[in-house]
Amino acid sequence: MNKLYDIAVAGGGLAGTFAAIAAAREGKTVLLIEKNGFLGGSLTACGVGPMMTAHAGEKQIIKGLFEEMVVRMMRGGYSCGHIKDTTRYVSYITPFSSEGMKLVLDEMTSEADCRVLFHTSVAQADCRDGKITSLTICNKDGLSKVKAVIYIDATGDGDLAWMAGAPMQKGRPEDGQCQPMTLNMKYSNVNRELLKAYLLDHLDEFPRLKENRRLLEESNHLAVAGFADQLQKAVKNGEIRFPREELLFFETDRQGEFIVNTTRITGCDGTDAQSLSDSEREGRRQCAQLDRFMRREVPGFAEACLEFTGPSVGVRGSRQLKGKYELTTADILAGKMFGSRIALAAYPVDVHSPDGAGTDSCFEMGENGYYSIPFEVMFCDEISNLLVTGRCVSASFEAQAAIRTTPTTSAMGQAAGTAAALALECGVGPAELDIQRLQKKLKEGNVVL
Repeated sequence: MNKLYDIAVAGGGLAGTFAAIAAAREGKTVLLIEKNGFLGGSLTACGVGPMMTAHAGEKQIIKGLFEEMVVRMMRGGYSCGHIKDTTRYVSYITPFSSEGMKLVLDEMTSEADCRVLFHTSVAQADCRDGKITSLTICNKDGLSKVKAVIYIDATGDGDLAWMAGAPMQKGRPEDGQCQPMTLNMKYSNVNRELLKAYLLDHLDEFPRLKENRRLLEESNHLAVAGFADQLQKAVKNGEIRFPREELLFFETDRQGEFIVNTTRITGCDGTDAQSLSDSEREGRRQCAQLDRFMRREVPGFAEACLEFTGPSVGVRGSRQLKGKYELTTADILAGKMFGSRIALAAYPVDVHSPDGAGTDSCFEMGENGYYSIPFEVMFCDEISNLLVTGRCVSASFEAQAAIRTTPTTSAMGQAAGTAAALALECGVGPAELDIQRLQKKLKEGNVVL
């Protein structure tokens, strides 16, 4: 594999996929490297859903390639689009079919003429004089070299940046502990009418639902947070042997199909091979406990079909770039509008405790109810031809807990790909790019800034 690409992107989640598409639509030759046999990252490989959130209240602040994907899925019958969140944790959520998403992302990358290598991982980054000169990749062809002018790390764990020797940090500053992982479960054949009737008859038991009776009655897709008393009783008697304060589950685009996001795998490291392997087994043990509990305690689940767990464990956070600027919690709480902003976001600070049960959420985001992400979180002084995008950008532990969700990482991905393409056109490194030129190009791509 001797071809020199303009841009090589590691990681085919939404951040990496949209980075590749954005760059390729600017006429650049792009290689997208993905370890799975499909694109979509945690949404297709970890059973994560729904997408939340592209909105700040009633205002949609994330559009661009993300919205194009949603519209395409709606046209194909793979998503109902943006709907009200019945838990009111955020204003709007976006249920979808993971199988439909795979197809739509294949279409978008093919139309943009991206070269995609599935079942491929980056094994090594070769560097000289502060630049990445090549990548060693591993796949069915064995080990081979890939060369590009600019490299984009969208691996989620910052694998490429770390291999290249970029400065990184991981977890809480005081002890390096990361947010717990979760192995999701997906059920079909849930009796949603029985479930909905129970919720409406017992709203006082559901603090996050009880003020939203009308929304719950009218919604065709349920989002549920609760059954806390039942769960805590099961924890106390040893039936559930992991710390969690309540059940959390969401209906997909298909009625009667639900994603359960409740397991909590603490003390594991998504960047350590053995720890990650151990987390998969622990996740399946927790899912088995939860499955027995839900069939007995949650109306509508007694005869449901457990479609799958995972397929892979979901990692909320691990390595972060130590970039030119570190996004902070103060930035988010103030709703800061950076002059160099490349994306807006409205997901709250949402820290799942590394120590066990408990989730600390903060919904303060300035007077507009949203905040911005500056371009400087994507690059560092040490590696001049590297951009980092997605959940592993430069951010504090708490700030990363706000920007890690897929609509936000989608927006960051489009910005990274656009920036890489413009840098090549201008003959400069990404860090030297004129920010106003980048912002103008993003706005032309329907990005809200």
